Amino acid sequence: MTLAKVSASPQQVPTQQVVRKAPTRKFKFGELVLGLATSLAILAQAEIAFAGVCRADLPGKIDAIADKYTLDGTDIGILIEDLTPDTRALYARNAQEKLVPASNVKLLTTAAALQALGPDFSIRTSVYGQPDAAIQDLYVVGRGDPTFTSYQINLLSSQLKQKGVRRVNSLTAVDNHFTGPVANPYWDEEDYRAGYGAVANSLILNRNELGFTAIPNGIGQLLSIVWDRPEFVQGWRIENNTRTVGDGNEFIDAGQKPGLKVMDVRGQLIAGTASENTSIALLDPGSYFAEQFQQSLSAYGLGNASVQVTTTSPPEGTVELAAIESPPLRAFIDPTNLYSVNIYAEAMIKTLGRSLVPETGNAYTAGAIAVGSVLTELGVSPDGISIVDGSGLSKQNKVTPEAFVETLQVMARTENATTYRNSLAVAGSSGTLRNRMQGTLAEGRFQGKTGTLSNTYTLSGYLNPPNHPPLVLSILINNTDASGRDVRGSIDQIVTYAASLDDC
Repeated sequence: MTLAKVSASPQQVPTQQVVRKAPTRKFKFGELVLGLATSLAILAQAEIAFAGVCRADLPGKIDAIADKYTLDGTDIGILIEDLTPDTRALYARNAQEKLVPASNVKLLTTAAALQALGPDFSIRTSVYGQPDAAIQDLYVVGRGDPTFTSYQINLLSSQLKQKGVRRVNSLTAVDNHFTGPVANPYWDEEDYRAGYGAVANSLILNRNELGFTAIPNGIGQLLSIVWDRPEFVQGWRIENNTRTVGDGNEFIDAGQKPGLKVMDVRGQLIAGTASENTSIALLDPGSYFAEQFQQSLSAYGLGNASVQVTTTSPPEGTVELAAIESPPLRAFIDPTNLYSVNIYAEAMIKTLGRSLVPETGNAYTAGAIAVGSVLTELGVSPDGISIVDGSGLSKQNKVTPEAFVETLQVMARTENATTYRNSLAVAGSSGTLRNRMQGTLAEGRFQGKTGTLSNTYTLSGYLNPPNHPPLVLSILINNTDASGRDVRGSIDQIVTYAASLDDC
């Protein structure tokens, strides 16, 4: 396989970050106009559901929406095509312009992984030790399974006990499968400690995040901070610097203090409002994995082993004593696209790089190049894709609407078409689209992937209008000052217009 060049290069990763929160916003006149227009558009969607739109009329209707944004400096790229071997463009606007795609990148990552690795590909986590020995020095070797949980750790402990192991003196966690930077060097500083930005190392446990809930109390009091799973945070401490307020902006800032089992939580919630459930990323996930495995071994009566983390492979003479195989790739592609789970996509792109270029010194770079190469071989234009991660969290990713439409088109003609399409959210029904386009002709008929970053909103996917042949579309909106509600409403209106097409 010839690998096409896709931009990616390492940079220094910050060590101290904060969770992203929405900035205080000042409304502009143009933004108020957009808000009013979008509100009217939402009210009009029910009408659209009953009024057919001819192909010749579609461009004018979409232009009326898009022009309101471009006057305010927003960048918009749109492409809508028939989903047929002989494709016909029904609407194109800056379709070959590279824009920030946000989580739509997951469409590319999962497509490339399905094609290159296959839907039955799985990831093995192994424990090595001496053959036929009751007393062991063990080595646990991870290969980047993003689905691995505490339940699987207990299964490993159980296997070891059944194998005749009676005591474990030491446990070494081998974290070397993914070469190069553990954290992506192109993410914003605020992403690294948030749960959504948890890194994909070789030994992933419980998505490398710790969940908690912040609960408002009486005005002036601290928020109550409650761990989701207290059994997973033994020895951890919470520094609570929050407060309950009577009004104002609500936000939660939280993260692990580097080198400490301490979660620092700041922010405020309004008294009487709903609790906030969120998570922090583990800054040293390899050590956390080793400690949790040590606790499991102890619970199974196998002693209180000393633990360490290394990038050195197990010594010669050790054999595999226990192992866990991940679910097949087709199973964890679903949450990647349906719920936009970032760490699944990050593990996927690194796995792709490691599998196609085993000797790579940088799994991220190799994975980004591999995504472009695999999709190019399928017929996607190589000039339309430039990515640096698998999830779309970086604003350094740039992709054209045409590249997304081409990817969706070619995947529809592969043997993995059903697996790929079924991993997408359904408008008004499931995943990140469950609350969108309800009551319109697009409800239940559009399957796609959403994307959101600051000032960036995207949507790409498949559409089955009731009175028109199937369509494929991509809508990328960058650099907008309008609210997320307004922009999503406009995107949904465009999809609803397309769903209302008559073949006239």
